[in-house]
Amino acid sequence: MTTFDERENRFEAEFAHDADLRFKVEARRDKLVGAWAAEKLGLTGADADAYARAVVTADLEEAGDDDVFRKLRADLNDARDKITDEEIRAKMSECLGLAMEQVRSGT
Repeated sequence: MTTFDERENRFEAEFAHDADLRFKVEARRDKLVGAWAAEKLGLTGADADAYARAVVTADLEEAGDDDVFRKLRADLNDARDKITDEEIRAKMSECLGLAMEQVRSGT
């Protein structure tokens, strides 16, 4: 194997690792923000867990965060407390940072 082939394989492996890490972080973010939204919706226990899983699933619809935001926005329209778009985006950002820490630390 040539040095070029080894370098190419190394870059491909790094790219695959980064993509896997991004997926794990985004899925964890979705679960965390889903748990937050479930609380705002008055859901508890198994219902809250199911809702958080539904938020994770919503993120598989298209690339980016818009699919998750749209689900949260639509669902939180029915919340007891009025939640603004800015609050949803801020919580998504906060949960992304927390998810990154958790995935990197293995928790």
